[in-house]
Amino acid sequence: IITLSDLECDYINARSCCSKLNKWVVPEVIGHAVVTILMLISLHWFIFLLNLPVATWNIYRYIMVPSGNMGVFDPTEIHNRGQLKSHMKEAMIKLGFHLLCFFMYLYSMILALIND
Repeated sequence: IITLSDLECDYINARSCCSKLNKWVVPEVIGHAVVTILMLISLHWFIFLLNLPVATWNIYRYIMVPSGNMGVFDPTEIHNRGQLKSHMKEAMIKLGFHLLCFFMYLYSMILALIND
């Protein structure tokens, strides 16, 4: 969010912004897919179903990068067609989702510790 807002305010150029953001796309996809699979294996159905759409969206977004682009975030297209606003909105939604998941995982951990 901070990097995108810096680009919006012209504190950094599009190329450096996109290179910073693109290096985190693959770890995000892998991390979220691993967490989703672990929830499936451990039979936490509610959390698995909550994580499944976000993991699917991350994988879809990574796979559907057009050939010739630098990555999910492309410096030549980030200012076109409101993509900057779209990326900013997606980052805010993900921030809210991860905040919700953090408290759910914390609650689950405390509940497991109390029950044992």
